[in-house]
Amino acid sequence: MTVIYQNYDQRALDYNYNARATVSDVEEYLADYTKRSAHARGILDCMEDISYGNHEDEVMDIFPAGINSPIFVFIHGGYWKALSQKDSASMAPGLVARGITLVTLNYSLAPFASLDLIVAQCRRALAWVYNNSNQFGGDNSRIFLGGSSAGGHLTGMLLAGGWQSRFDVPLNIVKGAIALSGLYDLEPIRLSNINEWIKLDHASVERNSPIRHLPDDGGRLVISFGENETNEFKRQSIEYAKAWSLKGMVCDFFEMKGRNHFDIILDLDDFSTPIGRSLFGMILEETI
Repeated sequence: MTVIYQNYDQRALDYNYNARATVSDVEEYLADYTKRSAHARGILDCMEDISYGNHEDEVMDIFPAGINSPIFVFIHGGYWKALSQKDSASMAPGLVARGITLVTLNYSLAPFASLDLIVAQCRRALAWVYNNSNQFGGDNSRIFLGGSSAGGHLTGMLLAGGWQSRFDVPLNIVKGAIALSGLYDLEPIRLSNINEWIKLDHASVERNSPIRHLPDDGGRLVISFGENETNEFKRQSIEYAKAWSLKGMVCDFFEMKGRNHFDIILDLDDFSTPIGRSLFGMILEETI
């Protein structure tokens, strides 16, 4: 056996980063995202396809919740190569009902877009939200962030320091964040078959690994993953949570029993779940 990373050979490493292999009906989950999101747009006020940049992919959907409402910015997953903001609004009804404005981001997709570009787009989008919150009634002093899978990775890159001055936003633009089943060290991604479309090299791994760019004061972070995920997805979250805590920052970390890589996102607006309670508690400053 030729060891590629940790104790994994190529086949084992590829399996550990194949989230689809952990469920039998991934297309049903993806269709459910789309259906729930379309339902949300149908029953709520929604500002669709608001441009935050010059490229046609640089758009967002906004679900306003009222004047001076806190803002939750959500970044979709899809391994940087699939899905859009149109598949990412399933939590909108629950958030808006509690007075939280939801913003769902779109970004360009691999392999046509590099990860450097995707990260830059998400940072530009967050800066747009901060600078234009008066257009939808949001309070830009209460911006919170979240994402799942690749969106968890991008959440980490927006929490990182070193980019805010280029977009003329404060270092503490994000007051808290929740990252689900994210990817925080991209070296094993470079070594896996995922690199066929994301095309990382050593330098881009260094630039785009959140665990290598922790902020000095990142606010509160919630990290979680599903019980039914691969060991590597679990390890990624565990190591990032440890690194965050070792810097003295607040990190709530837990595994979601019975959940997998694709259904964990459905807990975001469910007040009866640890993820839902953590999100609402963080944003609304309630003790739940």
